[in-house]
Amino acid sequence: MADHYDVLGVSREANSDEIKKAYRKLARKLHPDVNPSPEAAEEFKSVTHAYEVLSDSEQRRRYDMGGDQAGGFGGGFGGFGDVFEAFFGGGGGSRGGRPRSRRQQGEDALVRVDLALGDVVFGAHRDIDIDTAVLCETCGGSCCQPGTEPERCDVCGGSGHVSRQVRSLLGNVVTQQPCGSCTTCGGQGRVRSRRTVGLDIPAGVETGLRLQMPGSGEVGPAGGPNGDLYIEIHVEPHAVFSRDGDDLLATLEVSMTDAILGTTASIDGLDGAVDLEVRAGVQSGDVLKIADRGITGLRSKRRGDLKVAVQVVTPTKVDHKTRQLVEELAKRTKAPGPQLAEHQQGLFSKLRDRFRG
Repeated sequence: MADHYDVLGVSREANSDEIKKAYRKLARKLHPDVNPSPEAAEEFKSVTHAYEVLSDSEQRRRYDMGGDQAGGFGGGFGGFGDVFEAFFGGGGGSRGGRPRSRRQQGEDALVRVDLALGDVVFGAHRDIDIDTAVLCETCGGSCCQPGTEPERCDVCGGSGHVSRQVRSLLGNVVTQQPCGSCTTCGGQGRVRSRRTVGLDIPAGVETGLRLQMPGSGEVGPAGGPNGDLYIEIHVEPHAVFSRDGDDLLATLEVSMTDAILGTTASIDGLDGAVDLEVRAGVQSGDVLKIADRGITGLRSKRRGDLKVAVQVVTPTKVDHKTRQLVEELAKRTKAPGPQLAEHQQGLFSKLRDRFRG
């Protein structure tokens, strides 16, 4: 006979609260309503008896003194349903022969949806397929064959479960199975199926946001009300644009001559092309703003800005003629030699501060 303390996974000095907590944890995993396997039933039988002994101060005292080493279970689980019901609110079946309602709330469902950054600008529509429990078309949730009506069952007495006894080396093991007459759903009133749900995703969503669709989750047993469907958003990284709140950020490479003379650049934004004026004398790290070409706010409904950081590209190889022209330009502009900037601020910090205005 296994030691009761080892069965519950507690020390011999454990107090009543620790013993109760250990039993609750094991019972949630091993109870026949949750785990119908024969192995779990045997283990639950030992766990329940260990708790019954250790939770009673007198029985525990006798056990610690060496008595009750092989205490029986009274033929079966001996009241484990009452113990389980006291802990978990009736999970162990009907009590005193009273039937319990089989109609229960359905479970919530969670689905992840991947979006491109462009979908976030104005919002998007998605048709998503989910595998979930739906109402049984044969019985319509009544758990009965078509043309019949629900009646108090002579087998389960209206409890919705049928108890079966199986003899084992440790005594009689009692298991429970749903009692139902609809052959399509097995008396559950629901079946597993794939269905399509239309989803309108608002503009401005971001990774990690969860959207709730009330009543779009799993239908409950015996036609019970549906749970909710939660949509978890994941926005894929973009090769060109990044996001800062409702603003879009990008980097524009400009040649040295265009930086000196100025130019007009055509930028392919997330919602179409837009012209950007690059002023003469622009510097690396300067940020040019295009108003109202960012992302539509989730709550404000106002669009952010498109902020473009300039990066002046210096040629790495020049021919002899080009070098002469550049040297002549340096003489004419009387450009100063290299020197430290007045404020010791790195380029990336400077760029970040300019992006944020």
